[in-house]
Amino acid sequence: MKALVYKGIKQVEVIDVPNPEILTPNDVIVKVECAAICGSDMHVYHGREQGIDINTIMGHEFVGTVIEIGDSVKRFKPGDEVISPFTTNCGQCYYCENGLTARCEQSQLYGWVEQGIGLHGIHAEFARVPFADSTLVHKPEHISWERANLISDNLPTGYFGVEMVEINPKGVYAVLGCGSVGLMAALSAFEQGATRVYALDRIPFRLEKAASFGAIPINIDQEDAVKKIKAETGGRGVDGAIEAVGSAPPLKLAFDLLRPGGVLGSVGVQAFDKLPFSPPNLYDKNVTMKFGRCSARHYIDKVLPIIDTLPADVLDVVTHQFPLAEAKEAYRVFDEEKESAIKVLLKP
Repeated sequence: MKALVYKGIKQVEVIDVPNPEILTPNDVIVKVECAAICGSDMHVYHGREQGIDINTIMGHEFVGTVIEIGDSVKRFKPGDEVISPFTTNCGQCYYCENGLTARCEQSQLYGWVEQGIGLHGIHAEFARVPFADSTLVHKPEHISWERANLISDNLPTGYFGVEMVEINPKGVYAVLGCGSVGLMAALSAFEQGATRVYALDRIPFRLEKAASFGAIPINIDQEDAVKKIKAETGGRGVDGAIEAVGSAPPLKLAFDLLRPGGVLGSVGVQAFDKLPFSPPNLYDKNVTMKFGRCSARHYIDKVLPIIDTLPADVLDVVTHQFPLAEAKEAYRVFDEEKESAIKVLLKP
């Protein structure tokens, strides 16, 4: 089959690789119908996260059709259309039973093989899914492949980030980073009852999209976000800030925007080793901080029922689609942010 593999920092190639095979009785093989490039794929692409083996198949956001099942699989059969979260989940450990599927004791992240151990990604024609019965979700017939793809990662992660900050309809909130996760967070904030949401970024076309979703855009290269928001909140700041980038500067800005007693929720994949504020800073502001990977399998069950009632269509964030054969170019377009790229899909 064709697959996009990691070859080194900023080097990916579409090559021929062996088709995946059933390795355990709880595996299924899925024909990938639609996949996407995630902002966290860029951490690997740029070498901010290291250790991945050369020739690892990239990617972790996908939907597809089951074509083969292991002997122990009960919930799925060939021909079923499915959504996958970006990690696999056993469904039986303490964490799975308590909704923290991101920390499943046997979880694997698609697209990470290190020293020969791990799970290949899904920027390919086919993918192996371990623990299929507890990982996969049936795709409703009325939801297109493209919309379903946003349910595999971005919408659950945005929704999770908003839950972190505990929306009060009378509160004021900020989303830092208007990539697809940040935009899903803005939509989710309104869905969860927020009436006033600021969206911060430095890329104009992303801010335009955030504004179309009802958020108040702030270009951080053109305005002093802290000064502006404090001026518009009686000098306090926001009640909650959702950081959806995964780097130190937006995390520091999120902290600076918070009022005393505010909540900082961070869902960006953090690729740095020191917080940009100190314990005394936290103490002096009575801030609550929440960090972590979204338990996407748990949250898929929450967002599927609201996919048709959100204030805007999740498909509005999809700006580019490429065939798998052009995945290397798709990575370039997404990385360089020069062609108004927000969400880039791949079609095998």
